[in-house]
Amino acid sequence: MNLLIGFLYGLVAQVLTFYQLQGSIKYGWYEKYPVIVILASIPSGWLFLKSVQHFVTAFGGEIWPSRLIGYGIGVVIFTLMSYYLFKEPLNVKTLVCLGLSVLIILIQILWK
Repeated sequence: MNLLIGFLYGLVAQVLTFYQLQGSIKYGWYEKYPVIVILASIPSGWLFLKSVQHFVTAFGGEIWPSRLIGYGIGVVIFTLMSYYLFKEPLNVKTLVCLGLSVLIILIQILWK
């Protein structure tokens, strides 16, 4: 259960962070509302903390799995959102990196 909750917190945090950082480029939020963009780091930071907490619990106190799974989630979310929001093509290099990130997540979860 902690693994699933960690994923959910991590996914939401990565989406919020994408909108905060890259959304600011696309929509000009930083120029219009710099304080709101900066304050958006508070809920996303809390979500990252909760994600790590649940991953560390799920892996018996080990911290490396939380870091590597968090990295993998970030790459997957960034790829999907940059494709949908910015219409960036998925070239071979991006697809290989995406595949490696998914593989990293699966190794952390399945390799006992």
